[in-house]
Amino acid sequence: MAKSNRSLKAAKAEKNDEFYTLMPTIEDEMEHYRQCFKGKVVLCNCDDPRMSNFFRYFSLKFESLGLKKLVTTCYKSRDADLFSRHDSESAVYLEYNGDKDGDRVPSADEIGVKPLAGDGDFRSKECVALLKKADIVVTNPPFSLFREYVAQLMSHKKQFIIIGNMNAITYKEIFPLIRDEKMWYGESPSGMEFRQPNTDELAKLGFAIWFTNLPNQRRNEELTLLKKYDPKSYPKYDNYDAIEVSKTADIPEDYRGVMGVPISFLNKHNPKQFKIVGMTQRGCHDNFPDTRKYDNYWEVRRADDVATGQSGHKTNENPVLRGIGGKKHYFTNGRRKVHSAYQRLFVELRSTQ
Repeated sequence: MAKSNRSLKAAKAEKNDEFYTLMPTIEDEMEHYRQCFKGKVVLCNCDDPRMSNFFRYFSLKFESLGLKKLVTTCYKSRDADLFSRHDSESAVYLEYNGDKDGDRVPSADEIGVKPLAGDGDFRSKECVALLKKADIVVTNPPFSLFREYVAQLMSHKKQFIIIGNMNAITYKEIFPLIRDEKMWYGESPSGMEFRQPNTDELAKLGFAIWFTNLPNQRRNEELTLLKKYDPKSYPKYDNYDAIEVSKTADIPEDYRGVMGVPISFLNKHNPKQFKIVGMTQRGCHDNFPDTRKYDNYWEVRRADDVATGQSGHKTNENPVLRGIGGKKHYFTNGRRKVHSAYQRLFVELRSTQ
């Protein structure tokens, strides 16, 4: 099978929200939640049942997982054999209640195909009605509608295991859910391959990751801290009382204040070990560094300007202090400051550490 190494950015440029999740990707993640599915109604509400490996996985595993019911909706398709054509303003949904003939293989006469009055959009009234009856939602929702999709899950207090862009944690609608422990990363690391419709090519989305609110082992693993705090190694920000920690592995074990860490820290986050305090603002989060702008920073354009600080242009940017080379250089009052515009999570060690 031919492979494409197209990025998520390229996929977005093509305005293509359809990526079919591979069966191994689903199997690897779902195995961590087997105990959660017993007696539950599972809804896959952003899927093409003919092509969807989510429907295939849960229908084949129906008995071993102990499911009560499986429901899968399809957007803008009506012919049960022509899903994903988006050729009708009406759609259907599939309902599977388990094996009836004893062969443990879902057959056509065991799968109920029922019409929807509308187009199958997850936001439609009839699809919301199906959502209300579900216990756990598992799917790969459109990346472009991720905020709205998660908001719907939260408003109906649903458990979920869904795929999204890991950078969604920076959205003003998503970050508070991460901070308040209402949503977190799944077990599998970021980076997935997907098959696109009408092709055998695989698209590599390096920032794709599972999000869930079901308990998993990954977030209970304690991060081993090997560094000691040294003011020279951990400079403070100019405009916020916190130290810069450029790598998760460099978090000092003995610092009890607030620390700015890369957003990739969430791959190692244990809520019993760390408290998430906030995130750099970027127009989304109040009371953190990017909320204040400084007019007296001058950006240096050329390497030789670093020594003099005499050229460059005035900027209202307010990136965080790094104290290391290789980043943008700024001057204020004749003193050089080295900054980075990288986004940061602000965390602190729990008092039990």
